[in-house]
Amino acid sequence: MAAERCAGGRPRGRRVAAVSLVALAALATGCEPGTAEGAQDVPPPVRATQAAAPTPSPFLTAPAPTTEDAKPSTAPPPSPSASTAAPAPAPTTARPAPEPSTAPPPRVLMRTGSESERVRELQARLRQIGHFGRNPTGYYGSVTADAVRSFQAKRRLPVTGSTDAVTWQRLLAMTRVPTAAELDPPTERPVAAPDERCLKGRVLCISKKSRTLAWMNDGKVVSAMDVRFGSEYTPTREGVFEVFWKSRDHVSTLYDTPMPYALFFSGGQAVHYSADFAANGYGGASHGCVNVRDKKKVAALFDQVKTGDKVVVSW
Repeated sequence: MAAERCAGGRPRGRRVAAVSLVALAALATGCEPGTAEGAQDVPPPVRATQAAAPTPSPFLTAPAPTTEDAKPSTAPPPSPSASTAAPAPAPTTARPAPEPSTAPPPRVLMRTGSESERVRELQARLRQIGHFGRNPTGYYGSVTADAVRSFQAKRRLPVTGSTDAVTWQRLLAMTRVPTAAELDPPTERPVAAPDERCLKGRVLCISKKSRTLAWMNDGKVVSAMDVRFGSEYTPTREGVFEVFWKSRDHVSTLYDTPMPYALFFSGGQAVHYSADFAANGYGGASHGCVNVRDKKKVAALFDQVKTGDKVVVSW
């Protein structure tokens, strides 16, 4: 039977045989077979011992390269071998920096500007051991702050001038409970012998010489307290006067300063409490008034004195 011919006019059997030979040649060289188009000469098969590669056919698909350049750009780089890997860093021996202390500072119990009975006790205890050289006033001023600094420095405590819990406990351990006389001594200086004009009736008997005020009733001293006076430019007037006005929370309209428990006796001059006197002692002066530094005592005096009571200011 005659072989069937295709559209090109060649026998189909010969074309199939040619394609088969091409496929066998491709498999022998590691290439994938391509699709043959038209009549072609089929090269002889290559022996396994030949080193030369077969002639490439334009109709065959080229095999994938086996070099690194052919790998996708997104592929991870090859792992380094043990011989080329970078050495691991040596463990550090540096010690970590110490963390700052988070302990809170001691609580401050009293400071400049404080005013209380505990401040009075503080002053009395400091006086027991020689750090406070005056009578307690209950007001925490510059003199008290200096006394506290002196105590703190001697005991190697932080020198702040404020009384914190540590300073207070150390002071309590070194002193005894103050007596009533230590807390409320009559005056820092002895009360002068009263002027003869003070011996009758209710009298505020004030002595510039002893720097004291004695509240007297028919020649008997009811209470006494330290006082200071005006400077040479604003002197306190001397003579016999009487209380004509009382003002518990008075503020000076001339100097805009507080004058608590004011007992006016001569124009704008009055007996009153002075925080500056309590804080700074005799280092300062008034503008003519009679300053009292013990607030507790002058408050009691204010309640006892009446308008019309006599005032004697003498040297």
